[in-house]
Amino acid sequence: MVKTESTQVLKTGAVAPQFELKGTDNEIYSLERFGKSKVLLVVFICNHCPYVKARINDIVGLQSKFNKTELQVIGINSNDPAYDEEGIENMKKFYEKYQLNFPYLIDEIQDIARRYGAVCTPDPYLFNGERLLVYHGRLNDAVEPNSIAKTHIMEDNVKTLLAGGKIRNGFDPSIGCSIKWK
Repeated sequence: MVKTESTQVLKTGAVAPQFELKGTDNEIYSLERFGKSKVLLVVFICNHCPYVKARINDIVGLQSKFNKTELQVIGINSNDPAYDEEGIENMKKFYEKYQLNFPYLIDEIQDIARRYGAVCTPDPYLFNGERLLVYHGRLNDAVEPNSIAKTHIMEDNVKTLLAGGKIRNGFDPSIGCSIKWK
């Protein structure tokens, strides 16, 4: 595990980079598939990272609080598929174990992570209905795996967007394991 802090490559106001990626259900997903959602949360996650494992129930819980026309979460795994505990078969096991309620997609060639500027897991990107980046950063204030969240930053941001408000802080670096590059 290499503890890493996200950097802001994709700037606030940037359009969400397009993708076509295979999910754990073997379907192909693109941004257009989620066009009805008012808010889109793209989170770079993986199977082995203790930061992801500590926050995955927060992500599942966040999706559960909103219907999919309000918020759509998308998980993307950009780790080298040959890395221990990674790859599509391990993603399917992770999906089942944590009962993910959102698509979990594989970025085998790591191109999507590079286009978003993702460097760690989890690394969340929040987009409005026009698919413009409004927030890149922490899900909550629990920055270490054993921390308990007291402030639910992402949930508050989603509620703000759905109410027609603006996000005050567009970047608050997330912390997690480094993406395992090929």
